[in-house]
Amino acid sequence: MALEKALITNTVTGDRVAVQFNPEEYTLSRDINYAQSAIPGLSAPLLQFVNGNLQTLEMELFLDSYEAHAAGTVSVNAARTDVRVLARKVADLMAIQPGTHAPPVLLFSWASLTFTCVLARLAQRFTMFLPDGTPVRARLTATFNEYRDADTEAREVKRETSDYSRHLVVSQGQSLSSIAAQEYGDARLWRVIAIANGLQRARGLAPGLELLLPHLPYRDPQTGKVWA
Repeated sequence: MALEKALITNTVTGDRVAVQFNPEEYTLSRDINYAQSAIPGLSAPLLQFVNGNLQTLEMELFLDSYEAHAAGTVSVNAARTDVRVLARKVADLMAIQPGTHAPPVLLFSWASLTFTCVLARLAQRFTMFLPDGTPVRARLTATFNEYRDADTEAREVKRETSDYSRHLVVSQGQSLSSIAAQEYGDARLWRVIAIANGLQRARGLAPGLELLLPHLPYRDPQTGKVWA
């Protein structure tokens, strides 16, 4: 089986940069931001999702121009030439494009990995030199940031309302206590439903009345008391 080389494609121009040597390893990373909300009476703060951060792809690429290299019948470099010429092909992927006024969106592809991204950081370390000081070997440490636009986010993430409250229509014979026992597993939480709906009594509900059932924990807007 022929060796498959990783490719970095400029999606704006269509130009492709084939890596000279496939990376020995790569790292995919992602993290999420949560805010902590301290509420009196609870043993620990409540966590609230804020936003997700970009997924990143990190790797080290090795370049060599001490020896001559070719891709098939096409010469990549002559022997003992400046390796910075090869490094520049990767570094230029951070250059601002005239048409978009921004660096290009890239597609990094290697075997089953496809990653739509931008080149966010590139460190060039030169490790071997000719007697005249010309660098002939280099290691490039690259960080690619996932690229997502609003259309992609809308297509892939089917969001619903972040309000977890629900509504219930009262049936004959139901009381706030029986509804609290049914919905929350605790009849004593009838006060949560009463407060949220401005009701004073647990009994005497009219059939057909629509009630708001708040998500727990619930904080009384008047007193600040937390029900959980």
